[in-house]
Amino acid sequence: MDTMTDVNEQVAQDVVVTPRAIAEIKNIIKEQSIPENYFLRIGVQGGGCSGFQYSLAFDEHSSENDMPFEFDSVKVVVDYKSILYMKGVTLDFQDGLNGRGFIFNNPNAVKTCGCGSSFSA
Repeated sequence: MDTMTDVNEQVAQDVVVTPRAIAEIKNIIKEQSIPENYFLRIGVQGGGCSGFQYSLAFDEHSSENDMPFEFDSVKVVVDYKSILYMKGVTLDFQDGLNGRGFIFNNPNAVKTCGCGSSFSA
């Protein structure tokens, strides 16, 4: 293995999807009848009020630049560019008085916006 592959594999191991998030992802898959060959794509894109924003989407097409991994039978991929910003990230799900939705906890973020969907690193 080359050094870049080793680094990427370590980063992927540092991404965490909590049991609450996994349960909600499974609910969405079931409710929306998403085919078994689809996976959850987690990414980071330029934009948002702080410079970067997170993305979550179901996808059936992967590329050689994707890092696949799995949490409790939920297949997840992160693209090569996004993985650089995802080290130590925890994807969680909240359902409470302050709102309902997925939350990214990123220890690398130096600034986040009020809505929590964008950050700067």
